[in-house]
Amino acid sequence: MTVLRIAAFSDGNQGGNPAGVWIGEDLPPAAEMQAIAADVGFSETAFAAPADGAWRVRYFSPLCEVPFCGHATIALGAALALQRGDQTFELRLNSADISVAGRRDGQTIAAALQSPPTRSAPIDPLLQADLLQLLDYSIDDLDLNIPPARIHGGADHVVLALKTRNALARMSYDLKRGRDLMEKAGLITIALVTADNPQLFHVRNAFAVGGVSEDPATGAAAAAFAGYLRDIGWPHGGVINIVQGEDMGMRSLIRAEISGIAGSSIRVSGTARLMNDA
Repeated sequence: MTVLRIAAFSDGNQGGNPAGVWIGEDLPPAAEMQAIAADVGFSETAFAAPADGAWRVRYFSPLCEVPFCGHATIALGAALALQRGDQTFELRLNSADISVAGRRDGQTIAAALQSPPTRSAPIDPLLQADLLQLLDYSIDDLDLNIPPARIHGGADHVVLALKTRNALARMSYDLKRGRDLMEKAGLITIALVTADNPQLFHVRNAFAVGGVSEDPATGAAAAAFAGYLRDIGWPHGGVINIVQGEDMGMRSLIRAEISGIAGSSIRVSGTARLMNDA
C-alpha cells in the first residue's frame, strides 16, 4: 500500500509539516507500522482503516507511537477527501473519538479537525527549571502573562511563553538530553510561543521524543495551547492564528477556534498540499 506524503498546515503551495498517510482495509501490526514510519522519516505517519462507519487511526513517529498528531490528522483528512470526496470523517484513536473534515480546493485541500478534550495544569517547578536549562533560557526570558504550564489536547505538552521573537528564534538544545527529559516527564512536545497580539502567535515545537529536533507545524499542541488560553482567561476572541516553522524555512499556518465551554474540543484547521501523486 502506497504511503502518501502530504504537507499539512501549508502556507498556500509552500511550507507545512510533512506527514505520511497510509490507508488500507486493515491496520498492519504495530511493529510494521513503526517500521513504515521510520522508513518514511517524517515526524509522524498516520495509519487508517475503516471500522464500523468510522476510521481506526494510529500515529507513529520514527521512534515511537504517539496518542494524537494534529498535522497527520489534517493530512489524513486531505487524503480521505481526495479518495472519497468532500465530507467529515469520524476517527477512532487509541483513547479518543474525534473527526476531521476535508474539502478539495484547487491544488490544496482545506481540512479541519475537532480535537480531543483539552485540559491544563501548572508546571512542576523542577520540570520548569530543567526545561529552561535544556533550552538555555532564564526566567527573565519568560512572558508570565502566559504562565508556564502542562497542557493537553489529546497528548501532553509543556508551553513556555517567551517575551520576544528574538528569544524564540534562538531556540536550540541537545536532542538526546531533550529526549531523555521529555520521556521522563511524559511530554510529546515543548511548545515555545510568543504573542504578536492576543490572536496571533509565533511558535516553535521541540519534538525530541519522536527523534525530531523541531516540528514545523503541530496541530495537537495548537489545540492544547488554545484550550490553555481559554483556561487562563486570555482575550482570544474565539480564535487564534499560529505561525510556525519560519525559523526552519517551512512556514506553516494554523487556525484554532475556541468555544467558551471549559475543556471542550478545539477546531484546528489549515490547508494541505500533496508532496507526491495521489
